[in-house]
Amino acid sequence: MTGAGVPGVPGPAQSAAQIAAAWRRERPGAPTESIEIVTPIWRLAKLFTDDRNRVLRAAGVDAGTLDLLSVIRRSGPPYTLSTREIARRTLVTAGAISQRVARAERDGFVRRRPGATGRRTVLVELTAEGHALIERSVNAVLSREAALVSCLSGDDRSLLTSLLDKLLTDVRQCTAREES
Repeated sequence: MTGAGVPGVPGPAQSAAQIAAAWRRERPGAPTESIEIVTPIWRLAKLFTDDRNRVLRAAGVDAGTLDLLSVIRRSGPPYTLSTREIARRTLVTAGAISQRVARAERDGFVRRRPGATGRRTVLVELTAEGHALIERSVNAVLSREAALVSCLSGDDRSLLTSLLDKLLTDVRQCTAREES
């Protein structure tokens, strides 16, 4: 069921091709070649984000805490990283990392301690409770996301992965040059 005609359920949105065609009609010469790429990416990002947040709520964790615990868990034993390394790996500001660490520490998921190089370095390590939470949460998130992309064949996933990596690399380089 598409939702068309069902109260409270939105019908299908205009396709990206329809949006691009409308802009070409209304603004001949406008650069519309990105619409059929960027619009579906934005829409997918919204759908994936909303779905992930629903899965995380059910697992009892928020996206920021999942991000923090995940980066520490992926680092391998002893599951400890400096706040600087966490910020680098998550692309989140040092201030946001500090807030996330404080909240996760208050909830018993991580423990802070000074680094070997002195007080300026702060190490963050997973507690047993944090380790258990990330194990449950990551399984729930990854299982759900695997189901969401299961319509793609292995070849389709490989091709899409390659194209997205290429696009992401180029967009990063382009935006980094413009920020400088």
